[in-house]
Amino acid sequence: MKIGLFGFGKAGKAVASVILQNKDHSLQWVYRKSSRSSARDAADFLGVESDDPGHFYSEKKKGVDELLEEHPVDAIIDFSSQDGIYTYGESAAQKKVKIISAISHYSEKEVHFLNKLAQKATVFWSPNITLGINYLLYAAQFLKKIAPSVDIEIVEEHFKDKQGVSGTAIRIADVLELKDEKINTIRAGGIVGKHEVIFGFPFQTVRLIHESISRDAFGNGALFAAEHLINKKPGFYKFEDLLHPYFKV
Repeated sequence: MKIGLFGFGKAGKAVASVILQNKDHSLQWVYRKSSRSSARDAADFLGVESDDPGHFYSEKKKGVDELLEEHPVDAIIDFSSQDGIYTYGESAAQKKVKIISAISHYSEKEVHFLNKLAQKATVFWSPNITLGINYLLYAAQFLKKIAPSVDIEIVEEHFKDKQGVSGTAIRIADVLELKDEKINTIRAGGIVGKHEVIFGFPFQTVRLIHESISRDAFGNGALFAAEHLINKKPGFYKFEDLLHPYFKV
């Protein structure tokens, strides 16, 4: 697949690196707000040997419509910001470009907009796009079905400068129908991301733990999503939609 990337922060850089090193897909470009960089492309910036261009483009110099016309892609992977979807959403949907969003937080307004775009294009959103955390979500739901009255606590750990409760922890609470006060937050050092779901039974405890060792896990998850969306019709998809076929007996 030919891929375009929005966002080049810590996670975006890791995702770009993973795509550049993957022989089955190509990073066509990276679209950013800033135009400040001595490097012409992502491969040069990251020091990765790749045949992909991965050219940098700035919204200050080129609009999204023009970019998609001159450098078409099969999918856009978004690691930018909550309002980034408004920058490219309409243009991508019009051109039937698959939208893969890994934004942690969306308001009801953005979710409504995603659903609107999904009427025309294949739209995917996951607050945490790592394969492991989404497997944890699936397993946690099964366990709660078996023991609906079990005590459940969620613990999320991240680097000390991360603001607010993680979108992943909120997502876990939502799917398990828990209140926000069941989320326990820890901020320390440079923890990339750790989520733990504790199931407290009377005479035993079950703990489901996922820890991101490297932000490269986001890149692997994004490519997993891209590959499983290739033949999907227009619609709004979540990670569980991609995992569900693997759990069929």
